[in-house]
This record gives sequence, structure tokens and C-alpha cells, in this order.
Amino acid sequence: MSCVIAIDAGTSGIRALAVDESGAVIDVSYRELTQHYPRPGWVEHDPVEICDGVLSTVAEVADRLHAAHNRVAAIGITNQRETVVAWNRASGRPLHRAIVWQDRRTAERCDELRAQGHLPMVRERTGLVLDPYFSATKMEWLLGPGEVTVTDDVVLGTVDAWLIWNLTGGTDGGVLATDPSNASRTMLYDIRDRAWSDELCELFGVPRAALPDVHPSCGRFGVVRGTLGERAPGVAGVPVSGVAGDQQAALFGQACVSSGMAKVTYGTGSFVLLNVGEQCPPPSEGLLTTMAWDLGEHGGSSPVAYALEGAVFVTGAAVQWLRDGLGLIEDAAGIGPLAQQVDDSEGVFVVPAFTGLGSPWWDPYARGTITGLSRGVGAAHIARAVIEAMAYQVRDVVDAMKSAGAELKALRVDGGVAVLDLLLQVQADQLRVPVSRPSTTETTALGAATLAGVAEGVWPTVEDLEGVWTLDAEFSARATAVAADRAYDGWRRAVERSLGWADPGV
Repeated sequence: MSCVIAIDAGTSGIRALAVDESGAVIDVSYRELTQHYPRPGWVEHDPVEICDGVLSTVAEVADRLHAAHNRVAAIGITNQRETVVAWNRASGRPLHRAIVWQDRRTAERCDELRAQGHLPMVRERTGLVLDPYFSATKMEWLLGPGEVTVTDDVVLGTVDAWLIWNLTGGTDGGVLATDPSNASRTMLYDIRDRAWSDELCELFGVPRAALPDVHPSCGRFGVVRGTLGERAPGVAGVPVSGVAGDQQAALFGQACVSSGMAKVTYGTGSFVLLNVGEQCPPPSEGLLTTMAWDLGEHGGSSPVAYALEGAVFVTGAAVQWLRDGLGLIEDAAGIGPLAQQVDDSEGVFVVPAFTGLGSPWWDPYARGTITGLSRGVGAAHIARAVIEAMAYQVRDVVDAMKSAGAELKALRVDGGVAVLDLLLQVQADQLRVPVSRPSTTETTALGAATLAGVAEGVWPTVEDLEGVWTLDAEFSARATAVAADRAYDGWRRAVERSLGWADPGV
């Protein structure tokens, strides 16, 4: 049987998943990723640990597939976006820890650029906002305070580029490439011209020569060579043929391939993407415009798709906080049972703005708050309020999409937290549209796998993917609109108290 291995290099950990021709996940391996917090608001990863995690998980899955006489037809990659890796292509060594998308160290620099009047140009060229979330100011910081010296061998790329290069040979002729979905998150890529922008590179002081080439999301990047092929002979020479940032991969994996279809991924953060078709829309208040994918020769007459996106920074990370910071649960799975011990959060609201707020607020100085506490409040109320906050933040984004003229008829959900029925019920109550959970919630990995599989003929066309998506459960609104709006009004009041909390000078 032919299958595709999807590499999901996420924020919390690294997974390798084997996906068969029906779209079912038949094997998986996982390694948790160490989080480094050198200063408040700073978040870093070790690029070598990321690469080692990929090598070990892929080798583990590949060995089991080989033993079961399953053939690996292709490898797809999906990854945490915006995170920046700087490395030397001659030595193969990273030049600094990776600066993670959650990192806020360049908030003041973004303020400066905004004050200098650069925001309109950035919005028009990239569809993004001046926020430390994106890669450009991270790269600028690495080349300044980060003390990375520019040479002919310096590379500045997102995690996918780091992995593609290592998997296809590294210092021995590794392919230096990324795809449009990741490039469009750097704040250096013109999403209308679909090319690196010399004007933006000059603004942020990033040498164009240090950036990877941009290849279609669906198509062969190279073949596995070097360390991985040696550790897992079953994947030596296997093509790396599909690449997309995690949220765009989830949109593709959710079969949202037509304009007007939307998904939300509840992962470390929450990300709402709405497919808006092949024409790049104008900037929308509070939202991002991004490249969804470029299917190249495999996309027929409309290979390119754009998306409106709302990015929520903290979702699953709030569950980790309940576990590691407060000790209210022993493991992540414990939040559901704890929250269901109460029928109502009794006016408690948790705004998990641990690293600022994303869409539609874009306030890097917001900080987490708990409001509405009374003597009768216990751990269950706080756990329930954390779950409700996930749904409220998605409503924030969807309301902004409606204000931009977009219509949301239904929502498909995925990600680790999507297993919580309580969350999906609250989400349906707040949005007043059906919320659908697929049988396979690993849709981020499925998107990477199907992009690679279409490129290599596992699925002959994109249309052949229609049967891969299957429904597990659908949730419709139960609460009245009045009750839902009353709860949401309380959430908005709580958000107001979190805005602008941190001192910009700290």
C-alpha cells in the first residue's frame, strides 16, 4: 500500500504521521519540543532539536511502515509559521536559537515603523500588520542585537526552509526553498506580485540573497538525502513534494478548496481561515490577508488561492498554563472533565493574553486577566472560562470577517483542543452556524500529506480529495442568541481591561 508521511513541525512538538490513500492516519510518532523563555515575552526554540525531532519521528514511522510492507510515496511538510531560523549553509550550524512566532521582543520596533508611516505600504504589499508576530522584524533583530553577521553563507528562513534544506542534503547540496504560504507570513513577500519585495527587504535590512527561493506548495522540492536516508533506508530518495504553513495546510486538509469555505484550528493558538479564491482582496480591518497555497501545475486553471485570516495567539497554551503554571490539571485531557463539573462559569472570564492579543486587536502590550472572581469561584469555573475564551476569541475574528463583507455559513474545526465537545457547543452557540468536526482531526498533517500526494500521483487531482474528508460530529446552537450575546458582552468587557497593560519600555 502506498502512503505519504507528513511532518508536522509544530510549536509544542514534532510529529510524523503516515497517511494512507483513504486519508486515514495509520501511524504516528511524536517528540515534545523544549520551550525557552530567556526573558519575559521572548520565546525561542533550538533548531537542532527541531531537526533531530523530525529525523527521529520520521525514522520511527518509516521503519514500521517498511516492516508492514507499506511504500512511502512522498513526504509533506507543515510547520509553525513566522518562526525564524538563521543558519550557515556551509557549516550547517544554526547561528542563534530560532525566534518563535509568539515572541514579542520587536514590539517597540514595530511601533517605530508604524510611527514612521510604513503601515499602509506593509498592509498593501503583504496583507499583514506591523506586529512582532511576523518574521521580518525577527530577522532584523537577529542581524542587529542578535549578532548574526551577514555573509554569503547566511540563510534566514522559516522552519519549513530549515527542514527542506536538511532533508534534501544539507551542506551537501540541500535545496534552499520555501513555499508561498510560508513566505507570505514573513512580511517580506509581496502577495500580489507573488515574489520577495526588494522594498520590504530594504526596509527591514534583510539581504535578498539570504532568503530561500519560493516554490509552489504542491510540487517536488527535492528528494531525501543524507542523515534521514541513512537512519531510515525506506525513505532514502523519497520526494519531498508538499509544503505549507500549518494553518494553510489545515485549510487544505479540511477540503476547504472553494471560495467561502472556512476552518478554525485549535492548537497552541487558534487560527480562523476563510478561502476567498484566486483574487487577492484589499486589506480588511483587524484581519490578515495571506496566501493559502499555490498548486502550480497541479492546480488547473486556478492554482492560487488567498485567505482571510484571524490569528489568536493562545488556545492550547492556556491549557498548558492550567497544567504547568497553576497545577489545576495533571494533563491536558483533564481540562474537559474539570470544566464540566460546573454548568456555568458564573461571570468569570479568562483573557489569555500572555503574549499580547492578535486578531482583531493586534495589541502586543495586552496581558492576561481573570475577571469576575468571587468567593464561590473554584478551579472548575476557571477551567470552563478558559474553554469559553477559546470560543469567544474565534467569534472576535468571525465578527471582523462579517464586517469585511465575508459570509460564514459553516465552520470546520480541527486541532488537539477540537476533541472538547463543550468547546464546540459554545462555539456553535456564539457563531449561530453549524460547527463540524471531521473524523480525522489531524487535518494540518492531512493537508501536508495530500499536497505531497497530489504532486506524486497518490491522488491524481485535487478533486479526488473530496472523499478524504468525513464528518465525525456536528454542533448546532442550543443557547438563545440573547444568552450568547450577553455572555459575549462580558467577554468584551474583560478584553478591554487587558488591553495596553504592559509597559512598552519593558
